[in-house]
Amino acid sequence: MNTPYDFKALGGRVVYVKAVQVADLPDEVQASADGLEQLYAVHDSDGQQLALVADRKLAFVLARQHDMTPMTVH
Repeated sequence: MNTPYDFKALGGRVVYVKAVQVADLPDEVQASADGLEQLYAVHDSDGQQLALVADRKLAFVLARQHDMTPMTVH
């Protein structure tokens, strides 16, 4: 995924967090979603998915615990 923003220019390790619909994910992930409708993906500045978690706050905590600066993407 390409973005119009150069997150690398901000310095440090910036990651972005976005909501994803479980229905849009592969069947294996859907089966593990425990009835949730939405999960949160953490991506690096190149668009590589780093994590997929059930809670937005958890996504931010995980990023900060790994010395990354999380940003929300709508």
